[in-house]
Amino acid sequence: MTTDTETISLDAATALLTSALASNGVPDVAARSVAHALVSAEAEGQVGHGFSRLSDYIAQARSGKIIATAQPTCTENGPAALSVDAGHGFAYPALDLAFERGVAAARVNGTAAVSVTRSHHCGALSVQVDRIAREGLIGLMVANTPSAIAPWGASTPLFGTNPIAFAAPRADGPPLVIDLSLSRVARGKVMNAKKTGQPIPEGWALDHQGKPTTDPDAALNGSMVPIGDAKGTALALMVEILAAVLTGAQFSSEMSSYFSADGPPPGAGQFLLILRPASREGFAARIEELLSQIEAMEGARLPGSRRIAAIERARNQGLQVPSTYLDAARALAAVQNG
Repeated sequence: MTTDTETISLDAATALLTSALASNGVPDVAARSVAHALVSAEAEGQVGHGFSRLSDYIAQARSGKIIATAQPTCTENGPAALSVDAGHGFAYPALDLAFERGVAAARVNGTAAVSVTRSHHCGALSVQVDRIAREGLIGLMVANTPSAIAPWGASTPLFGTNPIAFAAPRADGPPLVIDLSLSRVARGKVMNAKKTGQPIPEGWALDHQGKPTTDPDAALNGSMVPIGDAKGTALALMVEILAAVLTGAQFSSEMSSYFSADGPPPGAGQFLLILRPASREGFAARIEELLSQIEAMEGARLPGSRRIAAIERARNQGLQVPSTYLDAARALAAVQNG
């Protein structure tokens, strides 16, 4: 087990990860997009979607499971309906295109529905919806992931952890951002525990026999515990319909692992809904009225407040990253010169 960490600034972290990706055959535009997403996730405390993903991403790019040179394309199915094909490349360049085209369509039409298919792991959804809200728009995003949750009453995983994220602009300060996995914790946290040699808390996952486990290996070979019991699996089904059925992506049960370089591309799906408030000023006043009621309640905390604090801390003090991850990134960045 290792818990040694090093401090690195956000700019230095982004430059390091960009270099590591570019040194291993990822084109510059894609490398910058992926690096930005990983560092942004790390900054807000979602370590399972940060540095811990780099080695897996590069291994999959090398094996061809991720087509690093893929160029995402966008098709208009109507004035407010867009489809982005990630081409089995990294999800982040495809999501950059979805953001660009979706925001433009929502400004004109009031709404935009954007489906993303033949995609890959899309990391922290909060990163994507946050930038929508910073454009003065409301963002909702769902994604399917490799199967990890069994339907309620069953024991075989069928749904992914299938995250949901939402963001709304505020008059002053950062947007309200809500990001949740439909398992009690994101599966990436279990993988991060495995990689750093740490047990997981009881209540996160079940082994292949359906028994509670604190062993991350047993958890990854078993199933994740859903939030809200049967309600969580119902939400996972909803996400599966939007992210896989609607987009034409693979079902969670058909997807290959995000953690292994073996097998075919996972072919994941993501779906974004972007809404323009009829009156930006009116919306801002109304949301502040609602949120101020929550903030005035003793003991209440707005969703995302810890995320905002983590980002501010990372900006001011840098990231605390496990040394093993930084050493691996430096070694990957040195490949060209090695």
